[in-house]
Amino acid sequence: MKLGARILKTGIAITLALILATAFQLPSIAFAGISAIFAIQPTIYRSYLSIIEQIQANIIGAVLAISFGLIFGSHPVITGITAIIVIGLNIKLKSENTIPVALVTVIAILESPGENFTEVALIRFFTILLGVLAAFIVNLVFIPPKYEKKLYLRITENAENIIKWIRISLRKSSEHNILKDEIDKLKDEMLKQDILYRNYKEERNYFKRESYAKSRKLVLFRQMITTTNRAFFTLKRLHRLENELIQLPENLQKGLFNELEYLLYVHEETLLRFIGKIKTQPSTKLIDEGKFNKKQLMDAFMEYYKDHPTEYYHLLPLISTIIDYSEQIEHLETLISSFHSYHKKENEVKIDVG
Repeated sequence: MKLGARILKTGIAITLALILATAFQLPSIAFAGISAIFAIQPTIYRSYLSIIEQIQANIIGAVLAISFGLIFGSHPVITGITAIIVIGLNIKLKSENTIPVALVTVIAILESPGENFTEVALIRFFTILLGVLAAFIVNLVFIPPKYEKKLYLRITENAENIIKWIRISLRKSSEHNILKDEIDKLKDEMLKQDILYRNYKEERNYFKRESYAKSRKLVLFRQMITTTNRAFFTLKRLHRLENELIQLPENLQKGLFNELEYLLYVHEETLLRFIGKIKTQPSTKLIDEGKFNKKQLMDAFMEYYKDHPTEYYHLLPLISTIIDYSEQIEHLETLISSFHSYHKKENEVKIDVG
């Protein structure tokens, strides 16, 4: 079983929260551990934003719980009504992520009946805040994950899988249902890729020079993701139109597949060029190299259109997707060439893929 940074951070935060609650001799220390679970965040920046929202949500939950408890008592129906109001207020304040901790506060306070209700309620409120604080400390101290490396590896893994299935599809070696399942899995992986990009974007640099380099890398990673998305759209089009492609004349099939195969090769090479695995060369347009010719591709299909107008309309989205894919690769090549040509010291890529 592989333990990720989020799992380790959660365990450490719970431990710290319980230790602090015990040190302060607080009753019901479990509430500190529970609140610490909800307060763990993947990045320091998001943790900073989260603690402000968590404190706000806890204050709202505590004030309403104490008020309703003093007026109506601690009946389960009152707890439920208070919870509904707290949820509504947090949604209104656009703090949906803090709802779980606020509800823990409501339940903890309203389930503490007795003569010393207010005192016990305040102690439990402080106990929950202690858990939030413990999680914040862990988020600050714990070594943050290297999102740059994680993001690059995720992008390359997704791109490699997509390229692999495009090649299998071009060789007509894939089963329709199997490829459909793989496309669904790839869709989930692409969503994870977007989450990693967001986490990487939220990482903060403390030096201006590093911030400039980070900005340039963000542009590059965004383009890598866009290019991978275009490859994914191409795979989906090939899958959807596999019957129409089989009916194409052999020479047109061969021409289309050769053009696409070249794009796949360039895409793979470009990703390796980013991390210095392939020597960086001056940016050249794909069309100028004579290996991917948009005009030639369109002319061939326009010729086909004269005798097969109906089939052409079905295939037009695929041609459009392939051309868009080529343009995104071309733009990515230009960005990487520029990235390695200027500000070489600041643009150091800290990725070791072995």
